[in-house]
Amino acid sequence: MWDFSVARALGLMLKTLPFVILRVAVYFGVAVAYVLATGTGAGIGWGVGGFGDEGFRASTTLWGGVIGFGLTAAVMYLLREYILYIVKAGHIAVLIKLLDGERMPEGRSQITYAREEVTKRFAQASVLFGVDQLVKGVLRAITGLVRGIVSILPIPGAQQLVSVVQAFLRIAVGFIDEVILAYAIRTKSNNAWASAQTALVLYAQNYKPMLKNAAWLALIVYGLSFVVFLVMLAPAALAVYLIPGAWSAGGVIFALLFAWAVKAALLEPFAITCMMDVYFRTIEGQVPDPAWEAKLENLSRKFRTLKEKAATYQPPRATDAETATA
Repeated sequence: MWDFSVARALGLMLKTLPFVILRVAVYFGVAVAYVLATGTGAGIGWGVGGFGDEGFRASTTLWGGVIGFGLTAAVMYLLREYILYIVKAGHIAVLIKLLDGERMPEGRSQITYAREEVTKRFAQASVLFGVDQLVKGVLRAITGLVRGIVSILPIPGAQQLVSVVQAFLRIAVGFIDEVILAYAIRTKSNNAWASAQTALVLYAQNYKPMLKNAAWLALIVYGLSFVVFLVMLAPAALAVYLIPGAWSAGGVIFALLFAWAVKAALLEPFAITCMMDVYFRTIEGQVPDPAWEAKLENLSRKFRTLKEKAATYQPPRATDAETATA
């Protein structure tokens, strides 16, 4: 069936409780911010609507809510690099330490240790974000290769099957990009571009077991997210009821937001822990296959860009303090 241990993944997550709490605070904070901003915007719109008739008030209330939601979305877009750098990559750094059976350094919190490790491998948040975006592009290309293989199979209704496979694989590979970033932390690389290049080749040459496990995890994570969505419909409907001029779609939107928060805070790190376990066990003792590297070069422009950046990257020089510590 699958190659990961659910019990082991949950056990590792419990050992990283400080990061789990941080993720819950961040993602549920985001969900609450959306609700409050939308409600505030709708309230302001409702007040402005008092200068007109009922139709005008309904319109201004709706637009106030939309503007509040949109402003929050814009802020979150600006903070996406910071969240990836501090929350996601930091959690990965701690999970890798525990996955390898190593003890956390004495006298340092998990969050302090994680920040130091991530800074060593990715000097700036923009570097991590840039690597992540290229990795996602290459993963999409690999998924396209698998989709192409399915499309040429002599199966009735193959085109419809390809569409379903494409949508499902796009969801499934969403757990893999952070595993590729984890490779740089685990190998203690000082060239994040080069480590991502190597990790992608190793992933590509083992794409069958990786996609199989990613598919199982996609079913588990999104299945549980749907359950959370159903549970959250009632409190979300209450939140909408309290907003002036409440609209019927608001409850669904807020329930989706809180289901997303549970997924991002709890279910995604579980899935990534499982995928890291599978990935590092699968590639143990392997070296990148030049044939697969050439195939990725031909297949993906972003892989070529990654390779170019890896070749030209100059790691930042250590400060005098770092040299003395070493």
